[in-house]
Amino acid sequence: MLAARPHESRSAKYAYIPTIEILDGLRKEGFEPFFVAQSRCREEGRREYTKHMLRLRHASMSAVTANKPEIPEVVLINSHDGSSAYQMTVGILRLVCTNGLIVGDIFDSIKVPHKGNVKDMVIEGAYEVLNSFDSINNHVAAMKETRLTPAMAGAYAEAAITLRYDTETNPAPITPTQVLQPRRTADISPDLWSTFNRVQENLVRGGLSAATARGRRTRTRAVNGIDQNVRLNRALWTLTERMAELVGGAA
Repeated sequence: MLAARPHESRSAKYAYIPTIEILDGLRKEGFEPFFVAQSRCREEGRREYTKHMLRLRHASMSAVTANKPEIPEVVLINSHDGSSAYQMTVGILRLVCTNGLIVGDIFDSIKVPHKGNVKDMVIEGAYEVLNSFDSINNHVAAMKETRLTPAMAGAYAEAAITLRYDTETNPAPITPTQVLQPRRTADISPDLWSTFNRVQENLVRGGLSAATARGRRTRTRAVNGIDQNVRLNRALWTLTERMAELVGGAA
């Protein structure tokens, strides 16, 4: 992430601006980073250039999110080895568990290629994400008002498991009942938002008791890879949106 130059595989057309310089520009605009992650790479020559993710909050949101359990964030993804353009999308941090969600269907990622005035375009994209927060909050409020029966919650959890595991080739090592288990009393409610958060945390963080194909007892792994984490989060959000539509239509 802190590489001083692009990877040697990039051509002269590649507009290289260090992520730290982009971050400095964003901080001047009121966006502060609260989380940073970088992909692991076994190839030593690429380690400094691999995909990285930052989660930022804007100063203007401090008063809006005060005493609220969810904080909207700008999720910024980039690499310097050609594997990714600058990407920005909406994230939500739940203070109760410091678990990061990433919004899916209702907000397409903004992509800025490594050419032209990258810095200004990234800052412009960050503001576009910021302007979507009201809409995202409305969706969260609707999920909190949506109540699920045990049968609905079971169907939702079963569908969510297929997003994490390829159940067509192998049975999932865990059950819907397991992914619906709350890790704290704050998540016990049967509303869709709480159900979504229980399922998301259990699938992303792992640690659930499971069995291998040979019957050996083990525990599920956390989803640590940036691509896998973003893909699963966005898919879970989209599934939850569809569930809200179905339950609302049935009501």
